[in-house]
Amino acid sequence: MSLRVAVVGAGYFAAFHHESWRRVSEAALVAICDRDAAKADAAAARHGARAFTDLAEMLNATAPDLLDIAIPPAGHGGAIRAALAARVPAIVCQKPFCQDLAEAEAVVAEAEAAGALLIVHENFRFQPWYREAARCLASGALGTPFSLAFRLRPGDGAGPDAYLARQPYFRAMPRFLMRETGVHFVDVFRFLLGEVEAVFADLRRLNPAIAGEDCGTVLFRMRNGARALFDGNRLADHRAADRRLTMGEMLLEGSEATLRLDGEGRLFFRPIGAGVETPQPFAWSRRGFAGDSVFALQRHIAAHLTRGVPVENIAREYLMNLRVEAAIYRAAESGCWQFP
Repeated sequence: MSLRVAVVGAGYFAAFHHESWRRVSEAALVAICDRDAAKADAAAARHGARAFTDLAEMLNATAPDLLDIAIPPAGHGGAIRAALAARVPAIVCQKPFCQDLAEAEAVVAEAEAAGALLIVHENFRFQPWYREAARCLASGALGTPFSLAFRLRPGDGAGPDAYLARQPYFRAMPRFLMRETGVHFVDVFRFLLGEVEAVFADLRRLNPAIAGEDCGTVLFRMRNGARALFDGNRLADHRAADRRLTMGEMLLEGSEATLRLDGEGRLFFRPIGAGVETPQPFAWSRRGFAGDSVFALQRHIAAHLTRGVPVENIAREYLMNLRVEAAIYRAAESGCWQFP
């Protein structure tokens, strides 16, 4: 079975979606839509697809098995509803998922009522270093997990022209660091450690050229007793040839050992009490985005639709990430622990 895939969006990150769908053996990229006709034409020509500037027209003309929504959050709700109206059976939507939690909850309910599969395109958990970290945890190699800390340091947010070259809509987001970037790590923390019980947060804006916060510290109390720390600063950087590969560094500590991620996508294992750490071997590719995580996610979705492989990132389950995100902002405003 070959899935007929249509994508709405031809911007910076949508290009990773297009390229990845072309490599998924079970899929055929049949159409690309963007309000900018030049962008739609260029992307479609690059991948042998049809170009459209109107979403409803594309859906009616191509009858895709799956619509991939790769546009900013303001357009998510409308695009999902257009797909439901056209009876598209499966929809995958970029994060941040919808404009807010209320809209996300509404479209999830509408998709379920229509019998459509709705998945969130949350690719960070598919980055190979996090898959390997999850494998180490499941094997018991780390023992009981105590804490997880991630220091986000992409170094791309300084100056009056911050984000203009790549994703200019970042600049106008009233909630930025946690809404756009931190939510990735909310999902990673849940993927590795389970559900979040409560959060405490301190958020601030360092660059006056943007609307939202670009720096912050968030403490997570996990239901299993572990603690997680997200320490994000988009102006500061970290040691890496490509600072967007991992966007920072991680330390995962357990009762038996620790696992450290560096900016080059390498993991290092150290048993408790040992004086040295050793490289943790695992395979990954520098192709595509961040260890080819977009391709890994899209291949995973195709495997579900064609072979029934259990699927991650179902929108109903993803809503918890948005509830945690909302609790983080409440915590920052109140100065108190908040519960999702």
